[in-house]
Amino acid sequence: MKIAIFTLGTQGDVQPFAVLGQALKKRGHQVTLSTTKNFDALVKSYDIDFLPVEADFHEFLNSEEGRKMMKNPFRAKKKLSIWVYPMIYKAMKAFYKLSKESDRVIFHVKTMGDYFADQFPEKMIKANVVPAIEYTTEFVNPIFSALPIPSFLNRLTYKLSDLGVSLMMKPVKEFRRDEGLPLKFKKPTLPSIYGISNHYLKKPNDYPDHSHFTGFWTSPSSTELEEDLVDFINQGSAPLLITFGSMTFETKMDLPKAIEKLSDELKVRVIVVKGWGFNNTKTLDKNPNIKVIKSAPYDKLFTHVKAVINHGGIGTISACLMAGKPFFACPVLYPLGDQHFWATIGYQKGVALKPKNLKSMTEKDLIENSRALLSTESLYKNSIALSKKIKQENGLQKAIELIEGNIW
Repeated sequence: MKIAIFTLGTQGDVQPFAVLGQALKKRGHQVTLSTTKNFDALVKSYDIDFLPVEADFHEFLNSEEGRKMMKNPFRAKKKLSIWVYPMIYKAMKAFYKLSKESDRVIFHVKTMGDYFADQFPEKMIKANVVPAIEYTTEFVNPIFSALPIPSFLNRLTYKLSDLGVSLMMKPVKEFRRDEGLPLKFKKPTLPSIYGISNHYLKKPNDYPDHSHFTGFWTSPSSTELEEDLVDFINQGSAPLLITFGSMTFETKMDLPKAIEKLSDELKVRVIVVKGWGFNNTKTLDKNPNIKVIKSAPYDKLFTHVKAVINHGGIGTISACLMAGKPFFACPVLYPLGDQHFWATIGYQKGVALKPKNLKSMTEKDLIENSRALLSTESLYKNSIALSKKIKQENGLQKAIELIEGNIW
């Protein structure tokens, strides 16, 4: 089959889809992944065709206007026509063209693919790694999980996502008009696959039968660890790893100074993954007990570390779970965003400390939580046990079976 995959967002929204695309190609399908142009190298590293979209949402989210919008999307409504609408319009044009040329279409809901799915519903499959669209009473919408919302309102919180989408209807209408599609239409009911482990978050009982939690979409990376990183790892005991993901973030503490103090007080070596948000690391480069890197394949790196401090993104958390490593999550998107949701599940399952958002964290908080993370034996025992269960799921294989079969 000719399969189109399209997604938008940060690396956590793109990499699982690239992994899925690579697996589908190995099955003999012709696969094209379409997303923003800044992910060119990432997508091509998975040896699948890439169709770039001329809309850099990552650059926008890291801009001053983007950060304001993430803090309060509804307050930013007046800026949408300037910053967001043109990007959505361009992306939808590219995705629609690719969809018409394909036999099967797998799309992230952020791409607005269900707003042209009425043209060929028989080949459209929703695919996500965050369950924030389909209504359930069993847990709050992950995007709003940090807010003090009583559980009896769980189902209602999903309407808030609908309100957010309603703000984007102007470019949708413009797109449909320009493509000659009727402005009045009904979104079709489509099947969904989620790259989520049932052992970490059980599929809600009130989800429809055509929605599936397959397990995480992971596969061994073809990229090896850099030689200097391997040398650092081999020079002593397993290090603590710190990464806060691919978005810019705010914190009131001097983070490099705090990491140096953490390493010194706890007598622990540290690996820092800069991502795109951690820029000021010059002082850390001079410390022989701290190794700063731009990136590394997590499936290979995490097996060599003792524990992980991260931002709470499900991509990084799934890598922790697969490797059997406990973690402490410090959400950088707070109070809105799904990072607190995933981090809290880890705490409830006994594989992570209770999360604390990065912006309000102090140097003392970081050091004391790191001490607990490194010394709480039950975290390690639980992490290994959960890892064994998750590895048995084979999420990629199940996703492929659904895509190739009669998921409808």
